[in-house]
Amino acid sequence: MLVPNMLDAAKRGKTEVKYIYENRDYKNNSSDRKYFIRTYGCQMNVHDSEEISGILESLGYTKTENYEESDFIILNTCAIRENVHDKVFGFLGRCKHLKKKNPNLLLAICGCMAQEEVVVKEIKEKYPFIDIVFGTHNINELPNMLENYYGKQKIKVYSIEGNVIEFNNHYKRDSNITAWVNIMYGCDKFCTYCIVPYTRGKQRSRKMEDIIKEIEELVHKGYNEITLLGQNVNAYGKDLKEKISFSHLLEKVSQTKIPRIRFVTSHPWDFTDEMIDVIANNPNIMPYIHLPVQSGSNKILKKMNRNYSKEEYLILFNKIKEKIKNVSITTDIIVGFPEEEEEDFLETLEVVKYCKFDGAFTFIFSPRAGTPAFKMKNTITKEEATNRLHRLNKEVNKYSKESNLKLINTVEKVLVLGTSEKNKSKVYGYTENMKLVNIEAKKDVIGKIIDVKITDAKSFSLDGEIKD
Repeated sequence: MLVPNMLDAAKRGKTEVKYIYENRDYKNNSSDRKYFIRTYGCQMNVHDSEEISGILESLGYTKTENYEESDFIILNTCAIRENVHDKVFGFLGRCKHLKKKNPNLLLAICGCMAQEEVVVKEIKEKYPFIDIVFGTHNINELPNMLENYYGKQKIKVYSIEGNVIEFNNHYKRDSNITAWVNIMYGCDKFCTYCIVPYTRGKQRSRKMEDIIKEIEELVHKGYNEITLLGQNVNAYGKDLKEKISFSHLLEKVSQTKIPRIRFVTSHPWDFTDEMIDVIANNPNIMPYIHLPVQSGSNKILKKMNRNYSKEEYLILFNKIKEKIKNVSITTDIIVGFPEEEEEDFLETLEVVKYCKFDGAFTFIFSPRAGTPAFKMKNTITKEEATNRLHRLNKEVNKYSKESNLKLINTVEKVLVLGTSEKNKSKVYGYTENMKLVNIEAKKDVIGKIIDVKITDAKSFSLDGEIKD
């Protein structure tokens, strides 16, 4: 069961952690059965889905992209915003119709939403046709849950406190070119709007030697890029008995000779001068930083419990720009936070105008039950918040395009990832500083790092051709 007070449990942080890195030989009792998995949310959810896929395929399941032909549908969910909740349960309506046609169809919900008591209660009361529910802390128990499923709704969600969490590398990776590498789970920051500490628990870092081992295996398999993954990636190691900084880990990862290293997501609070120097001095650490500011108002930053001021953020921003050559910086911004007045919003716009971010993920505040911000008085109307989001996006898009226009006629190193979705005669990839490029090139360059001359620029992408 979930503990009654998730906040207290998360802060006490008595979770036991096991590290498991061998492939497990699950009983193959599901041959010729198909599974469909839909993922909502952040990169952590995407990587969790890779683990779920690895488990299911070791059981004999085959992945399908058509949920209507599947035998097992899994929805891996996010709890950050309310609209995701609506999307998940909207899709479940279609699944219910399928289940009437095929009573043997299994439906599962997992991920962050499954860690919310209110959602589990909703599933029990309103969605009895959902067969299996499991959380972020017990993905590894999926084989046992399937083997012991007897036709009644099975809910198994570990609390944040007093349970074993297993880390493993039993993944069915979505790509053979780039890979996610978890270095930690959970978060200790407790931003007042964020549900993550209550759904993923207290920060838990992997051992550095295990991370390096996993990356060395990826190098051996020919991967060209890895992304170090964590809810607050640069707080890595603070919970380990032997204190290891994220900058030290970055240095060690660089020595594996993987061609490209990225990391997400950083918190300004933990971004050190040492980190900046390591990135600047190692050419295989890509010059791309995602650095959420969230608001330009000190009043709102304090209410968010972000633990830095606007001035401190700008000092850090300038250090990064000064020391890391050709760096691009993107950010996250929330509008409509409780008690955000027009003056506060204008301060956010001023930060955007000053920083000229290469891009930004922008959101209207979404109150999540269980977080401190949920109880804050919010007098901002939906119309006003939407208007602010529109004004913010107009500024963000302007600077994004300005940044891209500067690259016309330059030659950029691009890792080619696949065929362009909009034009099948082109391929696409990303520059070192994370700019999307659509390229006039043959498909035999997929998986390679090539020199590309930029020929045109849009707000969110570039066009290019292979340099002669």
